[in-house]
Amino acid sequence: MDAKPYARKANYYETDQMGIIHHSNFIRWFEEARVDLMEQLGFGYEKSIEQGVDFALLSVYCEYKSMVRFPDTVNISVEITSLENMKMALSYTVTDSKSGEVRALGETRHCYYDNVKKRPTMLKKSAPQLYELLKSLYSSNADNCKL
Repeated sequence: MDAKPYARKANYYETDQMGIIHHSNFIRWFEEARVDLMEQLGFGYEKSIEQGVDFALLSVYCEYKSMVRFPDTVNISVEITSLENMKMALSYTVTDSKSGEVRALGETRHCYYDNVKKRPTMLKKSAPQLYELLKSLYSSNADNCKL
Protein backbone atom coordinates (compact mmCIF):
# COMPACT_ATOMS: atom_id res chain seq x y z
CA MET A 1 0.00 0.00 0.00
CA ASP A 2 1.20 3.49 -0.82
CA ALA A 3 0.07 6.01 1.75
CA LYS A 4 -1.24 9.28 0.38
CA PRO A 5 0.16 12.52 1.78
CA TYR A 6 -1.97 14.29 4.35
CA ALA A 7 -3.18 17.68 3.04
CA ARG A 8 -3.29 20.47 5.64
CA LYS A 9 -4.43 24.05 5.15
CA ALA A 10 -2.66 26.52 7.41
CA ASN A 11 -5.03 28.39 9.70
CA TYR A 12 -4.76 32.06 10.61
CA TYR A 13 -4.71 31.30 14.34
CA GLU A 14 -1.54 29.23 13.80
CA THR A 15 0.47 32.27 12.69
CA ASP A 16 2.92 34.16 14.86
CA GLN A 17 3.61 37.89 15.11
CA MET A 18 5.56 37.74 11.82
CA GLY A 19 2.57 36.27 9.94
CA ILE A 20 4.10 32.84 9.44
CA ILE A 21 2.98 29.53 10.89
CA HIS A 22 4.47 29.18 14.38
CA HIS A 23 7.04 26.40 14.55
CA SER A 24 5.20 24.47 17.28
CA ASN A 25 2.33 23.74 14.89
CA PHE A 26 4.48 21.45 12.77
CA ILE A 27 4.62 18.99 15.68
CA ARG A 28 0.81 18.96 15.78
CA TRP A 29 0.70 18.52 12.02
CA PHE A 30 2.98 15.48 12.32
CA GLU A 31 0.48 13.93 14.73
CA GLU A 32 -2.43 14.71 12.41
CA ALA A 33 -0.56 13.06 9.53
CA ARG A 34 0.27 10.01 11.67
CA VAL A 35 -3.39 9.60 12.67
CA ASP A 36 -4.38 9.99 9.00
CA LEU A 37 -1.88 7.28 8.05
CA MET A 38 -3.50 4.85 10.49
CA GLU A 39 -6.92 5.66 9.04
CA GLN A 40 -5.58 4.97 5.55
CA LEU A 41 -4.42 1.58 6.82
CA GLY A 42 -7.98 0.87 7.92
CA PHE A 43 -6.95 0.76 11.58
CA GLY A 44 -7.77 4.17 13.03
CA TYR A 45 -6.12 5.49 16.15
CA GLU A 46 -9.33 5.06 18.12
CA LYS A 47 -9.34 1.33 17.27
CA SER A 48 -5.82 1.04 18.65
CA ILE A 49 -6.90 2.79 21.86
CA GLU A 50 -9.93 0.48 22.14
CA GLN A 51 -7.53 -2.49 21.96
CA GLY A 52 -5.49 -0.94 24.79
CA VAL A 53 -2.49 0.17 22.71
CA ASP A 54 -1.19 3.72 22.49
CA PHE A 55 1.97 5.19 21.00
CA ALA A 56 4.05 6.98 23.61
CA LEU A 57 6.25 9.68 22.13
CA LEU A 58 9.95 9.15 22.84
CA SER A 59 11.37 11.98 20.74
CA VAL A 60 10.45 14.51 18.10
CA TYR A 61 12.65 16.41 15.65
CA CYS A 62 11.81 19.08 13.10
CA GLU A 63 14.07 20.90 10.66
CA TYR A 64 12.44 23.98 9.18
CA LYS A 65 13.38 24.61 5.55
CA SER A 66 11.07 27.45 4.46
CA MET A 67 8.11 29.38 5.81
CA VAL A 68 4.47 28.41 5.65
CA ARG A 69 1.97 31.28 5.72
CA PHE A 70 -1.78 31.53 6.07
CA PRO A 71 -3.65 30.23 3.93
CA ASP A 72 -1.04 27.94 2.34
CA THR A 73 -1.81 24.26 1.95
CA VAL A 74 0.91 21.71 2.61
CA ASN A 75 1.16 18.00 1.98
CA ILE A 76 2.70 15.89 4.71
CA SER A 77 4.17 12.55 3.65
CA VAL A 78 4.78 9.99 6.38
CA GLU A 79 7.12 7.02 6.17
CA ILE A 80 7.84 4.34 8.72
CA THR A 81 11.63 4.35 8.96
CA SER A 82 12.04 1.79 11.74
CA LEU A 83 9.68 -0.91 12.99
CA GLU A 84 10.77 -2.96 15.99
CA ASN A 85 9.10 -5.19 18.59
CA MET A 86 8.50 -2.36 21.05
CA LYS A 87 9.06 0.87 19.12
CA MET A 88 8.98 2.56 15.77
CA ALA A 89 10.18 5.71 14.04
CA LEU A 90 8.48 7.79 11.39
CA SER A 91 9.75 10.52 9.10
CA TYR A 92 7.73 13.44 7.80
CA THR A 93 8.23 15.59 4.72
CA VAL A 94 6.16 18.76 4.57
CA THR A 95 5.87 20.23 1.07
CA ASP A 96 3.98 23.15 -0.40
CA SER A 97 0.98 21.77 -2.29
CA LYS A 98 1.42 24.15 -5.24
CA SER A 99 5.18 24.45 -5.70
CA GLY A 100 6.33 21.17 -4.14
CA GLU A 101 8.96 23.09 -2.17
CA VAL A 102 10.05 21.35 1.02
CA ARG A 103 8.88 23.35 4.04
CA ALA A 104 10.05 21.02 6.82
CA LEU A 105 11.49 17.60 7.57
CA GLY A 106 10.73 15.77 10.77
CA GLU A 107 10.93 12.57 12.74
CA THR A 108 9.10 11.04 15.67
CA ARG A 109 10.00 7.95 17.68
CA HIS A 110 7.41 6.04 19.66
CA CYS A 111 7.13 3.02 21.92
CA TYR A 112 3.97 0.92 22.02
CA TYR A 113 2.23 1.44 25.33
CA ASP A 114 -0.32 -0.84 27.03
CA ASN A 115 -3.02 1.46 28.41
CA VAL A 116 -4.33 -1.20 30.79
CA LYS A 117 -1.04 -2.42 32.29
CA LYS A 118 0.51 1.08 32.05
CA ARG A 119 3.79 -0.10 30.57
CA PRO A 120 5.50 -0.62 27.22
CA THR A 121 4.27 -3.58 25.21
CA MET A 122 5.08 -5.56 22.08
CA LEU A 123 2.73 -4.48 19.32
CA LYS A 124 2.89 -7.87 17.61
CA LYS A 125 1.25 -9.43 20.69
CA SER A 126 -1.03 -6.56 21.74
CA ALA A 127 -2.42 -5.62 18.32
CA PRO A 128 -1.25 -8.18 15.76
CA GLN A 129 -3.48 -6.87 12.97
CA LEU A 130 -2.08 -3.34 13.35
CA TYR A 131 1.46 -4.70 13.53
CA GLU A 132 0.98 -6.55 10.23
CA LEU A 133 -0.48 -3.45 8.56
CA LEU A 134 2.43 -1.31 9.73
CA LYS A 135 4.89 -4.02 8.72
CA SER A 136 3.45 -4.17 5.19
CA LEU A 137 3.70 -0.39 4.85
CA TYR A 138 7.24 -0.42 6.27
CA SER A 139 8.26 -3.18 3.85
CA SER A 140 6.92 -1.25 0.87
CA ASN A 141 8.91 1.82 1.96
CA ALA A 142 12.07 -0.06 2.95
CA ASP A 143 14.05 1.27 0.00
CA ASN A 144 13.27 4.87 1.02
CA CYS A 145 14.30 4.64 4.68
CA LYS A 146 16.03 7.72 6.01
CA LEU A 147 17.42 6.30 9.26
